[in-house]
Amino acid sequence: MGDKSDITVRSLTRADEPHWRALWTAYLRFYESAVSEEVYLTTFARLLDPTEPTWGLLAEHDARPVGLVHYIFHRHNWKLEDVCYLQDLYAVPELRGQGVGRKLIEAVYAAADAANAPTVYWMTQDFNAEARKLYDRIGQLTPFIKYQRGQIR
Repeated sequence: MGDKSDITVRSLTRADEPHWRALWTAYLRFYESAVSEEVYLTTFARLLDPTEPTWGLLAEHDARPVGLVHYIFHRHNWKLEDVCYLQDLYAVPELRGQGVGRKLIEAVYAAADAANAPTVYWMTQDFNAEARKLYDRIGQLTPFIKYQRGQIR
């Protein structure tokens, strides 16, 4: 691959569904997860619906989709402006470390700025060492620990 300028980022279109599905499936597999067909269909529809707070972008190299990002704008009780949650970020393995993730995150930063949502945050698993090399350069690690609903004992 040449320099990072070879990577372009654009909004998803309806015609992107097969490429988006393949990339998102690979992302889910990385995290040892899967979703139902209904979730695939609903998520893709939401990403294309301008009335939804969810958005999706594709990164391309030589006109081939090589990465994706999903992000969500939402209210925050400690701020007047909305914040942006970068939910899913994926680059094909053969291009990791070549600027795909950076371009996608920069595109989310630009979308957040355009929406007057200066805070962008995301999570990753501690074992995601390759991605964390990038995140450590362009983000700020916080001390927060994530919890989710479990059984009440």
